[in-house]
Amino acid sequence: MLFRSDKIGKRVIVLGGGNTAMDCCRTSRRLGGEDVKVIVRSGFEEMKASPWEKEDAQHEGIPILNYLVPKEFTHKGGKLTGVLFEKVKAEFDAKGRRKLVPSGEPDEHYECDDVLVAVGQENAFPWIERDIGLEFGEWDMPVVDPVTFQSSIPHVFFGGDAAFGPKNIIWAVAHGHDAAVSIDLFLNGKNVRERLAPGVSMMSTKMGIHEWSYDNDISLDLRYKVPLVGPDVALRNVKIEVEKGFDPLLGYKEAQRCLNCDVQTVFSAPLCIECDACVDICPMDCITFTENGEETALRERLNAPATNLTQDLYIADGLKTGRIMAKDEDVCLHCGLCAERCPTGAWDMQQFYLEVTHAGCGSKPSPKRAPQPMGAK
Repeated sequence: MLFRSDKIGKRVIVLGGGNTAMDCCRTSRRLGGEDVKVIVRSGFEEMKASPWEKEDAQHEGIPILNYLVPKEFTHKGGKLTGVLFEKVKAEFDAKGRRKLVPSGEPDEHYECDDVLVAVGQENAFPWIERDIGLEFGEWDMPVVDPVTFQSSIPHVFFGGDAAFGPKNIIWAVAHGHDAAVSIDLFLNGKNVRERLAPGVSMMSTKMGIHEWSYDNDISLDLRYKVPLVGPDVALRNVKIEVEKGFDPLLGYKEAQRCLNCDVQTVFSAPLCIECDACVDICPMDCITFTENGEETALRERLNAPATNLTQDLYIADGLKTGRIMAKDEDVCLHCGLCAERCPTGAWDMQQFYLEVTHAGCGSKPSPKRAPQPMGAK
């Protein structure tokens, strides 16, 4: 059901923490709302709204209040007067799962003229008979295999919100893609778990002596924010474009910050003479030749300690001295200076291409896989 309105009350509460809630609160300001609040049951960092959406709302003077669960809509004489909230806090069980529990603090009441409920839609499957063999889980959601997207009935598939709850459209589209692969395999009588891996190909970008087919200049500039019109102008009319966009100079500077993410550093230990020329020229100190060892200690012995434990180190052994080459991909700029400086060609910059698996891909050859001399530790 769609609802359209060209006006709203002076005091507005928006319930929800997603991008739709951010749209609602900012639109409310443009339709005449003077006191607009976003009130969320989760913590600020746990909100599903994109960081820039939250920033834009706050830029327009809209507060975001957290850990408040609505208990009651208050009214007088048949007219809404406000919302009563229970204060909660987050607790985590042994598996790290979050649960919101009452904090014991007094309830909080916020006055308002209108409430916009932007909490998304709830899955509902009452139309599915419970005696057909379809298994449902804790939240009355179908039990779905996260790899094949099959339910307990092999020929019934689920994805997106209907499978794992709300997230975003890109996530749901990816599920549709993977489910299509499963359905194709299933209809052709093949094992849906035996999925063709993505095709990977790599090709050197070197054209001649110290010459590369891409721009490897690096920029140390911080990210340039898109200029915005002032709130006094933006809030006058819902149709006013808030983002002004980059002018040619700012656009050029922002584009210069782009890294060559599709160009990877590839290292060949048999060609390396361990001259450390790559170590000397690396602007990020992300290359280290050292003795191998346990990962925690190894991370501390790098030229620049690798503190981001979620980013693997790339390790190459087989060096003549018995040492290893360790590279911290988390801070590598893909600038290619190591490959340009290397006197033996042990370092090379190779363009990476990934072809994802498609439905019906069993009849098509996958791209050739280039040998990977570096392995993840």
